[in-house]
Amino acid sequence: MSERFVIHLPVVANDIVSAQRLARVVAHWTHVLPQTEPAGTTVSAEDDQNVRHWVFCDRLLSGGRRCLLRPDHDGECSRRHPWR
Repeated sequence: MSERFVIHLPVVANDIVSAQRLARVVAHWTHVLPQTEPAGTTVSAEDDQNVRHWVFCDRLLSGGRRCLLRPDHDGECSRRHPWR
């Protein structure tokens, strides 16, 4: 068994879009902690936690890190949000 542990922090939202938006905010905030990988964030329905929805794109970039854009983004993957 691995000596790594995962913290599950339940946060409630009224719908999937609100849950993903809140999860993105929380994940971006945690990037200051070296133990976190914000791009691995998912959300699920409270009564069906085995079905998870990505908050960020799940494609890996060079170096093994994940893209930080939305799952259905257009264009190239990135670790930074493309400000308009």
